[in-house]
Amino acid sequence: MHAISSTATQDASGHWTEEGGSQAVKAQQRLRELILAGDLSAGTRITELAMVERLGMSRTPIRAALMRLGQEGLLLALPHGGYAVRTFSEREVADAIELRGTLEGLAARLAAERGVAPALLSEAGACLDQIDHLLLQGGLDDEAFSGYVRLNAQFHKLLSDMADSSVLAREIDRACSWPFASPSGFVGVQAHKPSARDTLVVAQHQHRQVLQAIAQREAGRAEALVREHSRIARQHLSLALQNPQHAATPGVQLIRKKG
Repeated sequence: MHAISSTATQDASGHWTEEGGSQAVKAQQRLRELILAGDLSAGTRITELAMVERLGMSRTPIRAALMRLGQEGLLLALPHGGYAVRTFSEREVADAIELRGTLEGLAARLAAERGVAPALLSEAGACLDQIDHLLLQGGLDDEAFSGYVRLNAQFHKLLSDMADSSVLAREIDRACSWPFASPSGFVGVQAHKPSARDTLVVAQHQHRQVLQAIAQREAGRAEALVREHSRIARQHLSLALQNPQHAATPGVQLIRKKG
């Protein structure tokens, strides 16, 4: 293994830079996978040395990854050193989804008020065309769902870009990075149910309505539609918690059902 830079730092957006940064990202991804897959269960104490041995990486990227996952909320810093895998209440997750929907709603409002370049509207429309093509399938397999997750994330990113606000874009990114709050955070809950495609069709119809409202400069309508769109994720959260052992959402075992 090549030497790891000890000078990795974070920029203003929280991204790791220099050589150690690429290793930190790899370590972060691997640690997140272990947590969400349940290999590191809720309450498990995590130390730098233990992860160095487990992942076969230097301490610098491991330390950076642990700090980043602590900032994201997956890990809890312990008073005497190290971290622990944390759990989340149903209310916390619901609030995070609501926050993301509120911020994206503001982005839609600003986009409609300020106007959006035709090229960006066309790009968003082309993204939705790809989702339409995907949903033409009678049944959706794992590959189709993966494609939907990718395109859904792309559309929501374009929606953020339409507001032309670096401040708002940064806050949306921050909200989406919170565990389970991303636009596709609970899409997998329906993956193997007969009604899965129907749910995605409803979400896609809302996508179209949002884009139309923005193009027609209907700011209030655009904001309300996006806020309503985020409620689908809230519904999927409830479904996931009904049977967390069989839910297709990674990490759902970390969410404590209310009551």
